[in-house]
Amino acid sequence: MTQIFAHRGSAGTHPENTMISFEEAYRAGADGIEIDVQLTKDGKVAVIHDEKLDRTTSGKGYIKDSSMAEIKRLNASHKYTGKYGKTAVPELEEVLDFLRGTNLMCNIELKNGVFLYPGMEEAVIKLVRAYRMEERIIFSSFNHYSLIYCHRLAPEIETAPLYRDGLFMPWIYARAIGAKAMHPSIACAPDPIIETAIKEGIKTRPYTINSEDKMKRLFEIRCSAIITDYPEIAVTLKKNYQ
Repeated sequence: MTQIFAHRGSAGTHPENTMISFEEAYRAGADGIEIDVQLTKDGKVAVIHDEKLDRTTSGKGYIKDSSMAEIKRLNASHKYTGKYGKTAVPELEEVLDFLRGTNLMCNIELKNGVFLYPGMEEAVIKLVRAYRMEERIIFSSFNHYSLIYCHRLAPEIETAPLYRDGLFMPWIYARAIGAKAMHPSIACAPDPIIETAIKEGIKTRPYTINSEDKMKRLFEIRCSAIITDYPEIAVTLKKNYQ
């Protein structure tokens, strides 16, 4: 049955990539969460989407130029401050600690397309192994060199290339880089591509599925998973297809 991954947590209703957003995804009944990671100036793994602090926090400047302690002092509630109050940018350790008390899967997107962040792969893998989460983690990235490196360092952890342009026979490409899944933009993943990839043994989890019509269609073709900002809506709709 199609799994539901909450994109940056329940990002459509809560501040993205924050603990309250992940907690809401769990409460809503999602099967997993999708998070983004960057490296701070002091080598900590921060859970935040943009390379800059400007859009989602009260700070300014690049993540790579700030320490985790400095970032922690900022408000990451973004447009939801009035509704939920102040919340912080989490470290990956905090998310992994939260996951221990749940049955959630976690897709960790390595945000190393703009800055390569030397040592990021090692740092993330070390934490995942320390928490013994290898079987519940998926690494994804638009930087496919990074995914190959992750696969070499930790072949026991699933990898999935992210892509937003059409690929010819993407299941063959995924297999060629050691991936067991692929995460395409829904714009370049028509039903036949999804269905063939799954038939070929490559799990397919398109992003970002926010319309109910698209959710229904993907449930109907038994897509491996969807990545959505609205896990509660997806969970409710999915009940009609069980």
